[in-house]
Formats: sequence, structure tokens, C-alpha cells
Amino acid sequence: MDVFALCADEVRAHDRDRFLADLFAPEAKRRYLFALHAFNLEIVRVRDLVSDPMPGEIRLQWWRDVLSGEARGEVAGHPVAAALLETIGLHHLPRAAFDNLIEAHIFDLYNDPMPTLGDLEGYAGETVSVLIQLAALILAGGEDPHTADAAGHAGVAQALTGLMRALPFHARRQQLFLPADLMERHGVRAEDIFAGRTTPELLALLADLRETARRHLDAGRAALAHADRIALPAFQPVALVEPMLRLMDRPGYDPFLMTIDPPQWKRQWWLWRAARRGEF
Repeated sequence: MDVFALCADEVRAHDRDRFLADLFAPEAKRRYLFALHAFNLEIVRVRDLVSDPMPGEIRLQWWRDVLSGEARGEVAGHPVAAALLETIGLHHLPRAAFDNLIEAHIFDLYNDPMPTLGDLEGYAGETVSVLIQLAALILAGGEDPHTADAAGHAGVAQALTGLMRALPFHARRQQLFLPADLMERHGVRAEDIFAGRTTPELLALLADLRETARRHLDAGRAALAHADRIALPAFQPVALVEPMLRLMDRPGYDPFLMTIDPPQWKRQWWLWRAARRGEF
């Protein structure tokens, strides 16, 4: 059984944008990027697979045990776990980063509000920025590619954009990632969001959040200028952020009526253009 091929199939089927972005990496490194992103899929899908938080916490704990070596006997039957451990070992990836990612995703299992914008940025850093940084380490063969700042900002921009796109999905299951402090500042009510009502207050909050995403995007681009160019493919998925934000900027945008889901050919074009320019 080729565990890396199975990881590639999972990413191709369930995270198409990252799969296409990974294809811009050197061929010898792609299998390890697929393993990393297949692991991420395993974690982010936990809520969808459980009926209440406790079984979800048990599933996340199993992954902690895998990383610590306590579930050694079970790894052979789990291709993603086997591929991930080989990837970590070959590239000397910091296991603490994986533990922090798992810990951050416990938030997903509950319907607690996101307290502040700072908390949301921290969540984004532990869940999305870390994936970019780990991918950069893989591309650099475990050496420091000097991408930590760029990955931090780029990942927050990518995460905020993704959460805004997913607002209707999260609202349907009574889950709220919009920060409570921004909601209070703009006068946004949770009951309106859960009912799928677009209000002027909500539109103002989302515009504010898009500006925050753009600030992080600009900071990430500036920081990337000081990074090792070998790590550039790790940032490839971030090339979709600015085009998605522009679609949300259009007059008449309604987050509950307009799905931000451009056709695949257009997304591939955006990824190719960024790769050709060596930027995101």
C-alpha cells in the first residue's frame, strides 16, 4: 500500500485548491506535502464525523497519541498517520506545531463564540499559518527557510478569507467564528447570523474583517522578500486570497445569497499566475 498515494487521493478529493497548489512544488517533495495536508483534513473533518464534542475530543486525542508514539501499534492501519510520521521524521518537523494545531481545533467542536479578533488571529495562526510554515520546512529539507513571519501573516489572511466564505455553512450549524468584540462594535446580533439575515451591520463587520485580512496579506508579502525562495510553493494556496476578497468587495454582495466559489479553471489560473510571478 502506497500511503502517500492515498494521501494524495484524499487531498485531491477533499481539498482541491491545496492539491493543485502542491503540484507546483518539486516532484520529490509533493508526497510529503500531500501527507501534511491529508493530516489537516483528518483534523478539520472531526466535527462533521461526530454527534457531540466528546467523541471529537477522543478522535483528536488519538492523533496526539500518534504524534507522541503512544499509538504505535495502530499507525500501520492508518495510511495518513503512517505517511505523516515518515514526513515528520525525514524533515525534522517540530511535533509541538502539530500538537498546537490539534489543540486549536478543539474550538471547532463547540459552539462557543470567538471572543476577540486577537483570539481569531491566534486561532488562524495555529491552524493555517502553521501548515504554511511546516510546508516551507519540508521544501527546505528541515532547514530554517526564514519564513515564520511570512507564514504567520499569510496564514491569517488565508484563514480569515476562508472563514468569511464559510459563514453560511457555519451559521447553519450555529457555529460562530466572527469575533465577539467586532460584533459588539458593529452592532451585529448572533441571532441574525444564525437566521441567515444580512444586515448593514454585518456587511460593515465583514468589510472590516476583509481589511484585516489584506493587512496581513501585505505584511506576509513584505516578509516573504527575506525568505528562502525554495519555500515559495508553500505559499501557493495564499494566491487565492486576494481574488476571493475582491469578489466579496463587489457592490450588492450578500454572504448568505452569493457563494464565493469561482470555477476551478479560474482558480487554477490564479495559482499558475502566482507561481509564474514567484509571489502570492
